Amino acid sequence: MPGTPTTKLKDLKNCIEAQQFDAEMLKELFVVADAMAEVKPGSPESRMLQGFNMATLFYEPSTRTRLSFEGAMGKLGGGILSTESAGEYSSAAKGETLEDTIRTVEGYADIIVLRHFSAGAARRAANAADTPVINAGDGPGQHPTQALLDTYTIYNELGRLENLKIGLVGDLANGRTVRSLASMMTNFADVSFYFIAPDVVKMGQDIKDELDEKGIRWEESEDLLGVASEVDVLYQTRIQKERFGDRLDEYEACRGIYTVDRAVMDAMRRDAIVMHPLPRLDEITTEVDSDPRAAYFRQARNGLYVRMALLKVLLKV
Repeated sequence: MPGTPTTKLKDLKNCIEAQQFDAEMLKELFVVADAMAEVKPGSPESRMLQGFNMATLFYEPSTRTRLSFEGAMGKLGGGILSTESAGEYSSAAKGETLEDTIRTVEGYADIIVLRHFSAGAARRAANAADTPVINAGDGPGQHPTQALLDTYTIYNELGRLENLKIGLVGDLANGRTVRSLASMMTNFADVSFYFIAPDVVKMGQDIKDELDEKGIRWEESEDLLGVASEVDVLYQTRIQKERFGDRLDEYEACRGIYTVDRAVMDAMRRDAIVMHPLPRLDEITTEVDSDPRAAYFRQARNGLYVRMALLKVLLKV
């Protein structure tokens, strides 16, 4: 069918980190995602994964990621083996190692989607498994499928992936979505970043070093309105209370410093967009939702098509 990969994308075995993808692979995957958006219920394409099972193994809470993966598999005719709160309700609660869990689950499933609280867990799972593993978020580490859908959204909304100014706002230290997006966008020319974050959750030095190594411009700023007037993409994130542990005073000091509201939207260009990986609390006010530049719900919907494409590619259909 249209959108069948023909280059090195077809050799992809797992999806563990944003750095696995280059510009050619991304653009090809997005062609597949476009084709997935056209799949109709009852069509031959809607049965392409019939006979395959996908296991969603989630050790941390999720709504959009888990449901969009399960929706993606269902729309392509595959079976779904689902577990939520796996740390409490799976054999992990009895002390089973992640590696043993993965070796067991792959006996039931053809592909495993893993969310875990520890950075590096997806790589450990992939090393233990013979079936494909997809990283659905590993603690403060990476969230490559979110970066894929974010990049796809930028392309759909703006029509390009080059010559972009991107403002990343909020919890940049713990935000695996922004970390992964920054890495993925290094594949494209003339991209620059602004980092706007409270001191305690500034972007990690590892990402800054990666951007420096690849010649990508970045700067830190405290001026959200000033950055909003400059960027093509303003990517807001939630301050992640769950990453602070018992340091709740630091969390409260961070929360609410940078909010996208009507004043920020008034400062933005008419052709710019606002993104957010969701869920949000109060870091984007609801008055922004009706603005056509608010792309975050379209962004969430794009996750379905990108994840359909990724399942097709990894299962070699």
